[in-house]
Amino acid sequence: MQESHQQEQQEVKETMQRGHKRVSLVLGSGGARGYAHIGVIEELEARGYEIVGISGCSMGALVGGLYAAGKLQEYKDWVTQLDYFDLLRLVDVTWSPMGAIKGEKIMQVISQMLAGCRIEDLSIPYTSVATDITKQKEVWFQQGSLEEAIRASIAVPGVITPVQHLGRTLVDGGLLNPLPITPVVAYHADLIIAVNVTAQNSRATLQELMPDWNQKHKDSEESTAMGEWMQRVKGRAGQLLGRLNFWEDEGQETSDERRKSDTRWGKLDVILQSFEITQSALSQYKVAGYPPDLLIEVPRTACGGYEFHKAAQLIELGKRLTREELGNWETRMPANEGDLDDIG
Repeated sequence: MQESHQQEQQEVKETMQRGHKRVSLVLGSGGARGYAHIGVIEELEARGYEIVGISGCSMGALVGGLYAAGKLQEYKDWVTQLDYFDLLRLVDVTWSPMGAIKGEKIMQVISQMLAGCRIEDLSIPYTSVATDITKQKEVWFQQGSLEEAIRASIAVPGVITPVQHLGRTLVDGGLLNPLPITPVVAYHADLIIAVNVTAQNSRATLQELMPDWNQKHKDSEESTAMGEWMQRVKGRAGQLLGRLNFWEDEGQETSDERRKSDTRWGKLDVILQSFEITQSALSQYKVAGYPPDLLIEVPRTACGGYEFHKAAQLIELGKRLTREELGNWETRMPANEGDLDDIG
C-alpha cells in the first residue's frame, strides 16, 4: 500500500515537473459557438501546451479534425473573412424531408482543405462522434475518411441531411454525446480539457461577455446587412418547410399566414433550440460521469447556434475563457516539491 502511494506521488511529481503540458482535448457541439474551439486551441498552444489527442462532436469534430490535419489556420482565415452574402450562398436548401440544408457547399470547401486525408494518417489520435439514428447508438470515427467523419457528425437532425455510411443513417453526435470525454481517456495525456459550448453556467450574451469588442467593432452598416441576410435565410428555409408539409398545423393556417416567413422560421428555431437544450443537459451528465481535469464553458446564451457571422468574436471569446480558466487552474497547482507531499 505504501509502495503504491509512493509510486502515485512520484507520477504526480513527474507530471508537475513537465508542467502539465500534454493535453487531451474534448471539443463539444454547439453550432456557431464552436468557433470558440479555435480560440481555445490557439491559447493552449500560446501557453506551451501540447495537444496529443482530440475527440469532438459536430463543430467540435470539424474544428478538431482540421487542427489534427494541420488545416485550422486555413479554415480560420476563410471563416473570418466571409461576409454575410458569402454565408447566404453557402446555405444550399434542399427538398429532402430529411433536412432543410444539404451542407454540400460547405463540405466542398472543407474537402479541398483536407484533400482526402484519412484519420489514421493524422499526427495525433482523433475521434469524431456521430449518431446512428436507427439503432440509437453512438458511432466513433477513428479511422477512414476524415471528411466523412466530420460530415456525419455535423448533420443536425431535421436541419442538415444525414449521411449514409455502411448501411447506417448517421446524424449529429450531439444527439447522444455532445461532449465526448470517454474517447480521450486512452490518449495518455497529463491533462484532459473539455470545452462545453452549450453551458448553462451563465445567461450572458456575447455582447455582455465582450463589451470592449462590441465598442471597438461597432458597425451599423454590417448590422443592417446581417439583418437582411437573416431575413432572406428565414424566408427560404420557411418556404421550403411549408411546401414539404413538415408541420402538423399546416392545414389550419390561412394563405396570409403561409406567406409569413417569420412564422416558418420560428418553428424551425424550435427544432434548433430544442436540440441545444438537450445537448446542454447531456453535457452536464457527461461531465458528472467523466469529470475532466479542466472544464471551459461557453454559455449557451452567448449567441444563436446559427450565428456563423460572429466567427472572429467567438474565437476571441474562446481565447479569453481559456486564459481565465488556465490561469485559475495553474494558480491552484502545487508550486514546489513540498506541496506535493500534501497530495493524496
